Amino acid sequence: MHKYFEFEKLGTNYRREIIGGFTTFLAMAYILVVNPLTLSLASVKDFPDALRMDHGAVFVATALASALGSIIMGLIGKYPLALAPGMGLNAFFAFSVVLGSGIPWQHALGAVFISGVFFFLLTLTGLREKIINAIPIDLKYAVGAGIGLFITFVGLQSAKIIVNNDATLVGLGDLTKPEPLLAIFGIVVTVILMTRGISGAVFYGMVITVIVGMIFGEINLPQKIWGQVPSLSPTFGAAFSSFSDSSFYTTAMLGVILTFLFVDFFDNAGTLVAVAGQAGLMKDGKLPRAGRALISDSIASSVGAVLGTSTTTSFVESTAGVAAGARTGFASLVTAGCFILALFFFPLLSVITAPVTAPALIIVGVLMVGNLGKIDWKNFEIAVPAFLTMIAMPLSYSIATGIAIGFVFYPITMLVKGRVKEIHPIMYLFFVIFVLYFIFLQ
Repeated sequence: MHKYFEFEKLGTNYRREIIGGFTTFLAMAYILVVNPLTLSLASVKDFPDALRMDHGAVFVATALASALGSIIMGLIGKYPLALAPGMGLNAFFAFSVVLGSGIPWQHALGAVFISGVFFFLLTLTGLREKIINAIPIDLKYAVGAGIGLFITFVGLQSAKIIVNNDATLVGLGDLTKPEPLLAIFGIVVTVILMTRGISGAVFYGMVITVIVGMIFGEINLPQKIWGQVPSLSPTFGAAFSSFSDSSFYTTAMLGVILTFLFVDFFDNAGTLVAVAGQAGLMKDGKLPRAGRALISDSIASSVGAVLGTSTTTSFVESTAGVAAGARTGFASLVTAGCFILALFFFPLLSVITAPVTAPALIIVGVLMVGNLGKIDWKNFEIAVPAFLTMIAMPLSYSIATGIAIGFVFYPITMLVKGRVKEIHPIMYLFFVIFVLYFIFLQ
């Protein structure tokens, strides 16, 4: 196994990979709770139960899709990159498609399945890999730094250190409350461990935070260790039922499919670049085995739709595992194993609260922003699209939107500067696509 994943070449071992894989799981385990609540529209009280997705089935679909996607990525892509139903995409699925447009969830699953098939076909042609490698290195660094800022903001927000403010949009939360206090404790502990150069500092920081949270009563002890696995039958294969319904073949559904396709592509591309960059796996600004990683993602999207969940995509929380030492696909296999076990030990997930995962996300954000030092800030034509790519991600709360804004400005500044020959033809195509995206799909 260590030969297949090239442990010696990448300077890693089983201990680092196991800790990294488990850390990634802890950082993204919230999806097992959030995704079923989102897709079942649990927060919408007056929505007919007959039109909701089954909560238990979605939980099982989420766990299985995450496990299978991570296994495929680990074995084929060999990246320390875990997959799960993507945040943002699940909200679009539930609130925009099902609730807002009145489209049956079965149709929405069908749209996710088709978008995954399109991704797979694009990847087989090598087009997806060519697209990613056509992105200028400075913009790749900006994407990595932007994702770092984005997940830092997510961590601060989830721990209520940063909260909504009607006057200024965001503001400092009440730091005297238990939740932000516990998160701040976790940040301090993790920073100390990281500064001391302790391997697996992010993971150990999360463990210590859980223990302290239990001692002070902020985190409740689980009532039981395991529970019965819910049935998957309410959602399994439901995506295929939509293909026999004439109402599926409409312009509105085409827009839904294209949106799933667009957001997944650039969220995945950005996350892949960020994780590979942080792990030191980039070579000459390009991603080795990028085609395999992209094939893994496209397969996972379609498989997740068949199981009964929204688009399964690469999770930026994988950077927490990389920070803890993960360097190979073996870590993804460990994460997958944790998702499978989670099916039976779901009650234990109650100890993984926002204050526990927030420190990991914030510290990883610090590490990822290090990419800023690699950007050519002296050249304004590079600095503008790089800065806009980076800053738009947390401000728009969307990785894909940040990429779109930066990629619109890149050909403009480069053309004005007279650096026409340095612009890859694909970047002109991006310009047109993203302009149309902002006009028609936003």
